[in-house]
Amino acid sequence: MNDTLKTIHSLRSIHGNFSDRAVPDEELQTILQACVRAANASARQSYSIVVIDDREMMKQLCGYAGSRGLLFCVDYTRLVAQANHLGHPFKAGGTTAFVTGSIDTILAAQTAAIAAKSLGIDSLFTNGIHRGDIQRVYRLLGLPEKYCFPLIMLILGYPAEEPSFQKGRLSGPAIIHYGQYHSLTPDELAALVQEYDDPERHLGLTEAWREKGFAHYLDWFYTTWVGAPPKTDAKSQLAEILEQRGFGYP
Repeated sequence: MNDTLKTIHSLRSIHGNFSDRAVPDEELQTILQACVRAANASARQSYSIVVIDDREMMKQLCGYAGSRGLLFCVDYTRLVAQANHLGHPFKAGGTTAFVTGSIDTILAAQTAAIAAKSLGIDSLFTNGIHRGDIQRVYRLLGLPEKYCFPLIMLILGYPAEEPSFQKGRLSGPAIIHYGQYHSLTPDELAALVQEYDDPERHLGLTEAWREKGFAHYLDWFYTTWVGAPPKTDAKSQLAEILEQRGFGYP
């Protein structure tokens, strides 16, 4: 296994338990210069990255805080401004533009996480920016009102203490399909349930589902985690925000 693969296989999420140790400015710049090398559609780089140093601001934005926060936004405002400057029309809105921009943005964000880990810096991806009033993100950071959407937050830092284990990942027929899509058989579904139940795999969100009286981890997941009624209608709020920002259908 080469150094790149070792870095990828060592990736882990630090769930809010970051120390006060600061990520040096030069290493932050190394991460930023690496992530903008990620693949992007038509050489457009239809994203923006907002760097946040203030820990209280990070908490207001997403509920977590580390040394640095990188907010990755789908953003076409630069492309629109360039087109206007040269007197050319440019279509920035619609679902297709949003999906394409989201792919560009996520590729850059994941590259940032890999670059950070190669420097010994841990991270946490969070969609906490979408919880509650999403407008707060626009207000706090002065985001453009049109053709810009905060997609994902990456918190960077060093763990206050080393996690006792690394989360597992599925890699079998439930995830990887060769040649054509393979629908899982009843036996494969049963085996998958057992994989999640295996305490050595650490596949789930919690290790305490047995203590809560569930027969299987996925029983807890479907009835308690995703089955719990949402505190707010996040789907409707997201759809409304996307439409307001120019990313609605068509």
